[in-house]
Amino acid sequence: MHYAVADHYAPERTAFTDFDPFWEFVAGPMHAGTFGPNALDATFGPEVRFNSVAPGTFGNRSPSDNWHFYGQMDLGPATRAMTVGLYDVTGRRLWRQELESVS
Repeated sequence: MHYAVADHYAPERTAFTDFDPFWEFVAGPMHAGTFGPNALDATFGPEVRFNSVAPGTFGNRSPSDNWHFYGQMDLGPATRAMTVGLYDVTGRRLWRQELESVS
C-alpha cells in the first residue's frame, strides 16, 4: 500500500459478525512510487474513514510530488489513549483518530 488510509472495520457492516470492531492505519512508504488503493475485502465490513489518494491519476508519483505519507502514534500517559496521526511529507497532519484505552 503506497498511500495513507484509515479504515474502520465493524461487524454491523457485514454478514460475519464474530469479531470486535477494529482500525487499520497505513502510511508510506516514503521512498517508493505511489499506487493504490485496491478494492477492500468485505469480510470484516470495511469503511474508509480517510484516504490520501489524489484525484485523477495517482500511480507512481515521485516523492517530489508531495504525495507520500507517514504516520505517528502517541500514547497518553494519564489516559492511556492512543492517538494516531497521518501526515504528508511537509509535516501537515491530514487525519487524526484517538482510541480510548480498553483496560
